[in-house]
Amino acid sequence: MTAPLSVDAAILGRRSIRAFRPDPVPRAVVAEILGISARAPSGTNMQPWKAHVVTGAARHALCTAVVAAADAVHAGTNAEVHEAEYRYYPAQWQEPYIGRRRKVGLDMYALLGIGKGEGAAMHAQHNRNFTFFDAPVGIFFTIDKHLEIGSWLDYGMLLQNVMLAARARGLDTCPQAAWPRFHRIIRTHLGFPESETVICGLALGFADESAAVNSLVTDRVPLEDWTTFHGE
Repeated sequence: MTAPLSVDAAILGRRSIRAFRPDPVPRAVVAEILGISARAPSGTNMQPWKAHVVTGAARHALCTAVVAAADAVHAGTNAEVHEAEYRYYPAQWQEPYIGRRRKVGLDMYALLGIGKGEGAAMHAQHNRNFTFFDAPVGIFFTIDKHLEIGSWLDYGMLLQNVMLAARARGLDTCPQAAWPRFHRIIRTHLGFPESETVICGLALGFADESAAVNSLVTDRVPLEDWTTFHGE
């Protein structure tokens, strides 16, 4: 591993990677990343996070099962069975958010050579979520169902820590909101109780820099569009 990056360099260097090399990540490094990330703040120090790390045969079995389920849903089967336990995106999209969403989608598909209306190709690309984009390590983050929105806000700080701690060590990540839809399959494979909600999955590994999709650099809104300074 390389020497850790500065905080600013880790923030600026973090990207959502959608193609990974198969190089393994030592368990000790994964444990170190999670251990450091747990210094994230949380209300009254509740520390509401739980992580389930999958590698090797366990990862392969789970990915195989979820890809099959996703294919079935795409074909019109069992859609009602596979629903996430919470809503990540708004029920009705409005500007400026829908415009930002469309742009990143169009930019990504352009890099992949996928045109508008190519449903099969879009589905195949979406299914790559369920192989962690070939990353050797997948992590699922869960939270106890009885906890409230404050703990979910705390969770965001943990997840950011994980991604930055990984980047500081020369690793890359992709946080994935696609996985919670298949929480029943994930729960069955990993054996955690019904009382835990799957928040997201996260791919962890080394970026395949030769993959065109990894050249995607997303826009950020100018500071003056979202920040107001009050006072001198």
